[in-house]
Amino acid sequence: MRALYTLLWCLALPWLPLRLWWRGRKERGYRERIGERFGAYRGPVRPPVLWVHAVSLGETRAAAPLVERIRRAHPEATVLLTHMTATGRAAGHALFGDGVVQAWLPYDVPFAVRAFLRHFSPRAGMMIETELWPNLVALAAEAGVPLYLVNGRLSERSARGYARVRALAQPMLAAFAGIAAQSAADAARFGALGARAPVVTGNLKFDLEIPEAALALGRELRLRCGEERPLWVAGSTRDGEETLILDALGRGALPAAALTVIVPRHPQRFDAVAALLRQRGIPFVRRSDNAPVPADVGVMLGDSMGEMLGYYAAADVAFVGGSLVPLGGQNLIEPIALARPTLIGPHTFNFAEATANALAAGAARRVDDADALVAAVGELLLDRAQRLAMGQAALAFHAAHRGAGERLWQWLAPRLDSAVGGAAAARVSASAGG
Repeated sequence: MRALYTLLWCLALPWLPLRLWWRGRKERGYRERIGERFGAYRGPVRPPVLWVHAVSLGETRAAAPLVERIRRAHPEATVLLTHMTATGRAAGHALFGDGVVQAWLPYDVPFAVRAFLRHFSPRAGMMIETELWPNLVALAAEAGVPLYLVNGRLSERSARGYARVRALAQPMLAAFAGIAAQSAADAARFGALGARAPVVTGNLKFDLEIPEAALALGRELRLRCGEERPLWVAGSTRDGEETLILDALGRGALPAAALTVIVPRHPQRFDAVAALLRQRGIPFVRRSDNAPVPADVGVMLGDSMGEMLGYYAAADVAFVGGSLVPLGGQNLIEPIALARPTLIGPHTFNFAEATANALAAGAARRVDDADALVAAVGELLLDRAQRLAMGQAALAFHAAHRGAGERLWQWLAPRLDSAVGGAAAARVSASAGG
């Protein structure tokens, strides 16, 4: 089964540089160091290397406390931080600067993976959330590199998909040196597919610390938009959701002077959403204009990266996108951590447990469709007492679920100590033998 999987990758390889170049039209990061995707890395790296893989923006933010712990516990080590998306790599640079070595994770073909492992020789690797690459996991095990899946999550939908290719999934999951899952349900799904004794440490995203810079940006945006003006944010929207929301706004009614802020999840869609607004004759301003929002303009397009917390900080009400369409939803913990009344659509399987718990705690509210969303936004913008109650519930819910980072570290630290210490012992032994 893995041979067939590899064959499919090999058939796709000739087209992948073209895909990267195409994506680089809007995000230039995709055109940088393309050779790394195929295992061509530059320059020596000081050993020992401890490797953290965070595929994109959300995983990079979630991994930040873990990276800092590793740096404090092992100052002698080089921390290697790998990504698959340009937004993840940019976030890693913004968070750590030159304090870590950054690289693209190679495509999951044997020659590229082997080249990656030879170049960096990591003593251990930590994959964040659902980064499951059969060749990478198998070849790391062959090379004696223990891989840990941390903050692991596996939705019911994904578990059903892996179950259909059990011959590929079971040996991959069994090859992990350990899996630390977000919830008991995630751990059970991993275990049912062949993982060995997964543990539950909680969701690192609850350990989010709101940077002062995000709060300052929220205050700045409020000043530009009008401090007394009702403001709601549709955050991390995905393809198709903006159309649904604009249609519903045309049918429904928000309080007078209310401002709608739409922040697409992916930067390559900023211009497409702007074109959609122009096509409908809807006056709007772009965040990138860095200008005040006139009172007669009802929409702001959030066309900036890395500022989602600032948008939520400016909001009276937040909606978390990817949930009106069947894509599983985005991270609802961010607005909850800011004590914002949070609305989500019907499709939240990517954050199933966090969503269910937030709904039960009164920290979030589910809507069935875009019309129900606009109605709920209007209701909350007019009802300050209800907004405050949801905000207090959000703060209590967030506080109650913190601590995943500490639990993960208690589980992971001795394993990293062993990996780094074992490498040091091996070097001493080899030196003595010589």
